[in-house]
Amino acid sequence: MLVSARSFEEYRAMFALTGRDLDQRILDCPGGAASFVAEAGRRGIDAVAVDRQYAYHREELGLLVERETAFKRELLAEETKDYPWSWYSDADDMVARWIANARVFRADIAARPDRYVAGSLPELPFGDDSFDLVLSSHLLFSYGNRLGEEFHRAALLELARVARREVRLFPLMVYDTRVRYEGLERLRRELASHGIASRVERVAYEFQPGDNDMLVLSCADYRAPARAGAQAQAQAQVEVQTEARAEARAEARAEVQGWTRRGEADDPVRWRHREAARPRP
Repeated sequence: MLVSARSFEEYRAMFALTGRDLDQRILDCPGGAASFVAEAGRRGIDAVAVDRQYAYHREELGLLVERETAFKRELLAEETKDYPWSWYSDADDMVARWIANARVFRADIAARPDRYVAGSLPELPFGDDSFDLVLSSHLLFSYGNRLGEEFHRAALLELARVARREVRLFPLMVYDTRVRYEGLERLRRELASHGIASRVERVAYEFQPGDNDMLVLSCADYRAPARAGAQAQAQAQVEVQTEARAEARAEARAEVQGWTRRGEADDPVRWRHREAARPRP
């Protein structure tokens, strides 16, 4: 999985965000190293990001994404050589912008840490209807060949649980097959059975060829099943944070020796620039 760093204006385009949308409380899930929350804050917009990477690489995530993006420049250029380039001018422009966005993110997570919450689907550390609008990009559907349909179902219901008004998801294609996620219509029917209406909308943004649709979930009539009590949820969050801090300390010790001990079982992101820098046995 790749942690990207898209901008506020890119979010506006791919989620068709209006001024009215931006007047509401917004969640970015997963936020990655996007500069959306940082740039939203500068505009007085109430936005929060959640991502599991904020537990594992909180202080260094921006720098990791900056280095990883630069390291993968040739790979990204090859993978995107037939892209329409309607947003970026070319691969070099994309890489430069992602690096710039990661730097904005890095400064903001240090300055406003409360706006970046450690957590991951399909269980988010927020109460019901915590946000008016939830935005989710480049995870669900994009990694449909790695994340099963049951995960998608649970994740969509969880996003709807924390959204008072709408959830918007982009894109709808599996990133490496360039085919729309095959379980999309089944999932939409299941969501409808829970009182969550959905629609597919064309947006004025295209990254992969032909992938310019978003899924919109209407959540006003959805009532999620009761979850564990607030005290149990709080305790679970403390346990997650404690475990993350312990793992971070262990990783820091390992880094002194020039390598990281964390494997893909713990962190789904493969940091190839780190792998390339490790000493050979």
